Amino acid sequence: MEVNFESIDPLTRQSMERNVLTTSLDQVKAWARSNSMWPLTFGLACCAIEMMGTGGSHYDLDRFGVIFRASPRQSDLMIVAGTVTKKMAPLLRRLYDQMPEPKWVIAMGSCATAGGPYVKSYSVVKGVDQIVPVDVYIPGCPPNPAALIYGIHKLQEKIRYEAKTGKRVTSQ
Repeated sequence: MEVNFESIDPLTRQSMERNVLTTSLDQVKAWARSNSMWPLTFGLACCAIEMMGTGGSHYDLDRFGVIFRASPRQSDLMIVAGTVTKKMAPLLRRLYDQMPEPKWVIAMGSCATAGGPYVKSYSVVKGVDQIVPVDVYIPGCPPNPAALIYGIHKLQEKIRYEAKTGKRVTSQ
């Protein structure tokens, strides 16, 4: 049903323009998804300590709608924090495949983004993006909780932007 705004008196029309919100269903879904992320914690090394600290009471990720889950079937975000070895890589991929769509990945720390100080080791994966697609990279060794919160906000912006434009954005 279409409303003809021309037939409405100017005062009512002005009130409706101020008080009525129009949007698409995709944008509403993106807003809901971006404000209720359930990350699967994949803490492998020292970055995991910072990730746990971010979820604690001092930084309180719950206020952003981020609630950690222990099951991949209940998660839509994977935060890979720490050194990924070649022996751990198939397990990481299996957990990623078990997550329902839509799903996102944050690579936290220099080890997860590029291998870190262990880049010359034969047993270390040179970045988690060789195993799963990464949406946001958070550099640092280890990155502090404020950096993780910033990365989560960047992912939220990315989710909303993709819904608004319909374009897939490459990693940030």
